[in-house]
Amino acid sequence: MKTNILLIALIAIGLTSCGAQSQTTVYAKNSDISDNLDLRAVASMFGDSNNLQDFERRLNDPKYQISNLDLNGDNQVDYLRVIESVEDRTHVVIIQAVLDRDVFQDIATIDVERDNSNKVVVQVVGNSYLYGDNYIYEPVYSVAPVIYTSFWVTNYRPYYSTWGWNYYPTYYTAWTPYPAYRYRNNVNVYINVNNHYNYVNTRRSYRAPAIYETRRSYGYEKMRPNNSFSQRHSNVNNRYELDQRRVASRETNRNNTTNYNAYRSNSGRATGTDNRSTNRNYTENRTSTDRNNSNTNRASSNRGNTTQPNNPVRVENTPRTESRGNSTDNRTYTSRGNSENRPTQAQRAEAPRSTENRTAPTQRTEAPRSYSENRSTSRSSQSSQTSQSTQRSQAPRASQESRASQPQRENSQPQRDNGSGSRAGGRRG
Repeated sequence: MKTNILLIALIAIGLTSCGAQSQTTVYAKNSDISDNLDLRAVASMFGDSNNLQDFERRLNDPKYQISNLDLNGDNQVDYLRVIESVEDRTHVVIIQAVLDRDVFQDIATIDVERDNSNKVVVQVVGNSYLYGDNYIYEPVYSVAPVIYTSFWVTNYRPYYSTWGWNYYPTYYTAWTPYPAYRYRNNVNVYINVNNHYNYVNTRRSYRAPAIYETRRSYGYEKMRPNNSFSQRHSNVNNRYELDQRRVASRETNRNNTTNYNAYRSNSGRATGTDNRSTNRNYTENRTSTDRNNSNTNRASSNRGNTTQPNNPVRVENTPRTESRGNSTDNRTYTSRGNSENRPTQAQRAEAPRSTENRTAPTQRTEAPRSYSENRSTSRSSQSSQTSQSTQRSQAPRASQESRASQPQRENSQPQRDNGSGSRAGGRRG
């Protein structure tokens, strides 16, 4: 079991190392040797220099760091020396990297030529091994450079640098090369924006190529013969086409990123709008449902409050009222019968019927009435009760009167009898 675990761990480590190596290889392919020296910066420094010696100092000054080349791989930026070859009105300035003792590699040449009308044309030509074929920049300076005045003088001596391997000027201190992207950001600061740098693919001077062949150095090409620009980039001719392709790929990536972000934002907005509308609809439906439910509950509660409490009142009060009325009628009828002192058998039979009317079940099954009807019924019952109470008060009075009058009548009859007797006795006597 332990052996299997160790094998799995070793396999995982091997895959991780392979992935790291592949990532490093891809990163190396993204940069190129030509990225480490911008020829537009070289042309800008050439126009700002007083002479070729000043020009060489500017190329190697650690303050500017115009170059970022490390061809010999010693992790130090190579020193660039300047030599010159002259023929009549044509000056060829050669920039070489010092790689070892008596080992040099040409980086670029500057062709300076004056025509018959005293017009000076300058072309910066990149080395074909590093930059590809016909990679040429033609600067147009806003102000005529001072260095021109030093080229066409009597008894002119071509410039030849005396510095070499481990023999450098005091101002020079080697520095560690930067990544290519950082170098490009740094060197753009030292390109004079007042000048124009036109790209061309043909050399104006027919003498300059011939002059250059006599002073050519290719020490780096001998060390790495299979690393020329044409072999590094088989689908482009020179560095300019490589830059154009890079710019196109960047624009494509930006457009794709912009389209993706726009699509994402639009989809997010659409989804958010749909969600908002859905939430709004849901909220509106919920609000309307709650309102309907609340209205229904209020209506049902109001109906329940109006009907439920009134039903027992109406059911109980109505028979009570009617029973009171019946009892009142019966009492009145009974009192009248007593007052007349002639109770009949029919009246005695009707008295239990009134009791039956008191508990009549038919009153409970009546249709429900409204609150106003109950109120009017209660008012009518109150009025009937008032009238009944009045009748009740009058009925005892009548019964009392009838009772009082009855003994008087009885007393009057004996008196009448006594009177008649007295009258008869008197007559008799």
